[in-house]
Amino acid sequence: MAVGIFGTYDDVLRNTGPVGIWTWIIAAAGQMLVALVIAQFAGRIPLIGTSYQWASRLANPKVGWFFGWVTFCYLFTGLMAIDSAMSSTCLMPLFNLAPNEVTARTITMVVMVIQAVLAIASTRLMALVNSTAVAIELTIVVVLAVALLVAVAVTGHGSVDNLTSRGLTAGATNYFAFGGGLMAVMIVGLGTLVGFESAVNMSEEAKDPFRSVPRAIVVSVAAASVLGMVFLIALTVAIENVPKVSAAGSPVAMIMHDQLGTITERIFLTAIAIAFFGGGLVTLTTCARMIFGMSRDNRFPASQLLRRVNHRTQTPIPATVLAVVMGIVVLAVLPGNALLNLITAGTVFPALTYGMIVILYLSVRKRLDRQEGAFDIGRFETPVSIAALVWSICSLVALLSPASARVPIMIVTGLLVVGGLYFAYMMTFNRDVLDHEPGEAGVFAH
Repeated sequence: MAVGIFGTYDDVLRNTGPVGIWTWIIAAAGQMLVALVIAQFAGRIPLIGTSYQWASRLANPKVGWFFGWVTFCYLFTGLMAIDSAMSSTCLMPLFNLAPNEVTARTITMVVMVIQAVLAIASTRLMALVNSTAVAIELTIVVVLAVALLVAVAVTGHGSVDNLTSRGLTAGATNYFAFGGGLMAVMIVGLGTLVGFESAVNMSEEAKDPFRSVPRAIVVSVAAASVLGMVFLIALTVAIENVPKVSAAGSPVAMIMHDQLGTITERIFLTAIAIAFFGGGLVTLTTCARMIFGMSRDNRFPASQLLRRVNHRTQTPIPATVLAVVMGIVVLAVLPGNALLNLITAGTVFPALTYGMIVILYLSVRKRLDRQEGAFDIGRFETPVSIAALVWSICSLVALLSPASARVPIMIVTGLLVVGGLYFAYMMTFNRDVLDHEPGEAGVFAH
């Protein structure tokens, strides 16, 4: 959550001014609804591949394939977004590097390779690194929020009035318009409070997944929502000069430098870099498991290779390498604006994925088996699911309505078309893999 705020706080300042932080509450409430639906699913079918597995088994393999492809696109663009933001807004300020696109891309490539090595080496090692990163992230949010508020109280530099300030956007004519500033800034919450479903991708390796995985999903969203709001308030109150910070390439880094000094800023940036790294590592691992999950069903290009699991490390090495190689190619080939638009497009895929999952759950919930002792929201199941669907539609509208979303929409459409072409290929030359599931869920444990 600190990672997402660090990478998107500039969007708040430039689209709505500091007052835009309050849209976080709306996003948090909506994402919690979605999390509850996904937790219900996870309490019944805890399998690697999440939505892909659920749709394949509860609707049909053809529908499941599209769920899988959309989720793959979501994870891959998410990986690009996290690691790119880590390089440009965190590592470069940390090492006093002047803004430079080539440098940022090079750092991003190196980070992705290191993450791949850790993801391949061992599931336990990956889990240890991730747990450490999560602990550091939670600690840094609390400590940094307290430190900033104390600094403001002691020095008087900063203002509570920032919480209601429109900053650079004061007087903007499209502030309240459809697709205007208030709608555009929803990307902060919608782009940050995501990824909670990744816990399901570790279900086949978790103890008592029918209870532990759903609870992990709900608790993670609740904690991120509360701590994220506190962090946003502290950052906003600590702004000394709203126009200056709004124009900065890394507003959070500037706020920390102005309030806490260079040494403290470096300490916090180091901690945030670790949190960024952990977030990217989880996304890479989840993406690799999605590729593996589809490949073991022969439904992904080069499935015979990508379905392999190393007997010593028990990790899907080819699938992990593919995700990293694709990322490096994108970084090397796409020009600046195209890369930025690809990353922006990545915010659409989570909302699309979550909406599809909610629709699936509403369609099949009455025929799902209920595991004794599993997570269950009981009689609130239907109203929560309907509310989650309404929220999913609203979030997609908010993300797609700004004029700046036109190119990202084209990218999303293009990726879906590529998936459609491969689907057509399978329907023509390998139709059997889309007609039947390859056995019961239990045979997939490895």
